[in-house]
Amino acid sequence: MAHQKKLLVTGASGFLGWNLVTMARYDWDVYGIYNRHREPISNATMIGLDLTDYSRLKTLFNDIKPDAVIHAAAMSNPNYCEMHRTESRKVNVDVSLSIAGLCSSQSVPLVFTSTDLVFDGTAPPYTESSKVNPVNIYSEHKVTAEEKMLSVYPETTICRMPLMFGHSGSVNKGFTAEMIASLMEGRPLTLFSDEYRTPVDAQSASAGLLLFISKAGDVFHLGGLTRISRYGMGRLMAELLSLSSHGIISIKQKDMPMPAERPADVSLDSSKAMSMGYSPMGLNRALRVAAETMGGIKENQKK
Repeated sequence: MAHQKKLLVTGASGFLGWNLVTMARYDWDVYGIYNRHREPISNATMIGLDLTDYSRLKTLFNDIKPDAVIHAAAMSNPNYCEMHRTESRKVNVDVSLSIAGLCSSQSVPLVFTSTDLVFDGTAPPYTESSKVNPVNIYSEHKVTAEEKMLSVYPETTICRMPLMFGHSGSVNKGFTAEMIASLMEGRPLTLFSDEYRTPVDAQSASAGLLLFISKAGDVFHLGGLTRISRYGMGRLMAELLSLSSHGIISIKQKDMPMPAERPADVSLDSSKAMSMGYSPMGLNRALRVAAETMGGIKENQKK
């Protein structure tokens, strides 16, 4: 049965976008835009489109006439952005402004997914009013997009997202799948122990984004409840799977030079969002759900 309201989701084959479309399709007529990798999702209309082609984007927008838009598409690998600055800016900044302009022209509610990496990591935890200070090109793009989108369309809702984990489609499985596979297969797993964030499961993040569609012109942090490093998450996952953590190798940022600088601690204070109904799952429970969903706990119990 068709729903009356139409939701347009960009980046629909990505990790967050797939979860968004999968959740939203029960309450909306969902149109998911993907670039190259089609990810079929039942009861959702998936559309292949290069978002940098403004003419086609505008035509699609006018044809669909969405009642709301969640812009989740991005080039989100900081190292790639650092090495491909012009290309990544077109997607992360220019496309975002185009979408803001289209939504503004028809007064369509717009949610933009930004990142915790807009902060420099020196004064956590960060609230929505904390000063942004990007330390790499990717986060610089997100800060620029935030500012310019609000200038073009002040009704834009900005949601800064933390590290996300959990189940996803076949195109972008996220780092949780690799973590579980490495632990179960006994392969070494090298994880940062001095880089802290407030990770959240993709389902909680998706629910938050859908919740704040109606909160025009505001900024929200959709972090999780626990400040932790990837190394800490790896050890916690090993415990949940009843597996040895001996193969988990702790590494410091300085030991792995990369093109993009990484902030040390971008833990988010999400109390504002929580006071308005955002309710992220606890980390232990969310990791267990992720392991069960991806077969980790079930398969391990067979051994």
